[in-house]
Amino acid sequence: MSSPYKTVAFQTLGCKLNFAETSTLARQFISRGYAQVDNNTPADLYVINTCSVTDNANKKARKAVRRALRKSPHAQVAVIGCYAQLNPDQIADIPGVIIVAGAEEKFNLADQIETNTNNDNSVILHSKIETVKHFIPSYSIGKRTRSFLKIQDGCDYACSYCTIPLARGLSRSASISDTIIQANKIAQTNIREIVLTGVNVGDFGVNQNESLFDLIQKLDKVDGIDRYRISSIEPNLLTDEIINFTASSKKFLPHFHIPLQSGSDKILKDMQRRYKTELYSDRLHKIKSILPDACIGVDVIVGFPGESDDNFQETFDFLSNLDISYLHVFSYSERDNTNAIKIDPKVPQNMISDRSKILHHLSNVKKRHFYKKNIGSVKQVLFEYFEESFLYGHTENYIPVRILGRSDYVNEILPIKLIQIKDDEVIGEGKA
Repeated sequence: MSSPYKTVAFQTLGCKLNFAETSTLARQFISRGYAQVDNNTPADLYVINTCSVTDNANKKARKAVRRALRKSPHAQVAVIGCYAQLNPDQIADIPGVIIVAGAEEKFNLADQIETNTNNDNSVILHSKIETVKHFIPSYSIGKRTRSFLKIQDGCDYACSYCTIPLARGLSRSASISDTIIQANKIAQTNIREIVLTGVNVGDFGVNQNESLFDLIQKLDKVDGIDRYRISSIEPNLLTDEIINFTASSKKFLPHFHIPLQSGSDKILKDMQRRYKTELYSDRLHKIKSILPDACIGVDVIVGFPGESDDNFQETFDFLSNLDISYLHVFSYSERDNTNAIKIDPKVPQNMISDRSKILHHLSNVKKRHFYKKNIGSVKQVLFEYFEESFLYGHTENYIPVRILGRSDYVNEILPIKLIQIKDDEVIGEGKA
């Protein structure tokens, strides 16, 4: 069937997993004759892949719909992703939205667009999340240097603040052999680095008698890919085997992103997390004992219900004493159908804001200290883009680097000496 639209624009909100899925959907539309345009450009059809991890994410999704229709008042809009799964009726009420597609239905979006293009009202395509059990492989292509490869979806955990299991279903993944097929497809492009993504990547293969450790050993042998990063992994699933393998591998990079959420064991229990601070600290000490230059990023939530001044101080002190590289700080956002709603007392918004500022400052201190420790060393930098006489890229341990150079060195990996810290990056020196 031929495309009813000439141009399509995609906008992705939220996580790396969404980017992988959007890119896969875009390739499907292009194969059917659509011309993809930038989402800042007028288009006949806009596809917005949404996040719903916070109430602010929902607001961004609604704003994206209105923005698209301001650019192209006669365009039609399809809204997919987590917000579409959790609140389909809310989205369908927005004028201009023709299709709302949930967790499973979004992967058949091109077919659904062609089937429902003449409907006057919004069409909601939505299965109950308990029935969503298929794993749909996805990977991003667009930027020359890096691809997000989806290796896992859904989550079996029940953290009391989180709606992701309600939006994406239970944990599932492809087999190792099928995942290697996807990696080989990426290897056939110019991409040099793969980021392994998912909702809970450490759960890879849990229902198939396979494991993430099994997978990374196989990925390490794929020709044509120089570097791998694991996007995020739960501390209780980050095994000694994975850490040791990263230390010995030439391809898996010394960069770990490990969610903490709170440095208070009392709050971790209320969050229904599956570890205590002692285990978290043990994982970091293990990494640093064999990979002293490893970059370690941390997710933390401020303002969780019941978080007292003492609980927050515990978190601040715990993080201050850890050898970490940066923080991603999230303000607690109340979500429907989560257990955290029942916990009292609620933390006032002004207090949440104050605590967030304190941890953002701590993050800046940690990041600068991490950069400073690496000054004078020579690192392998994958250059990602060129702008106004400068090349920009990242070291193996995720330090952003800028050097004077030429555009033809984009997508090259070069040894660069780190010279000095400049704002939020490091100035490097090398032949480029």
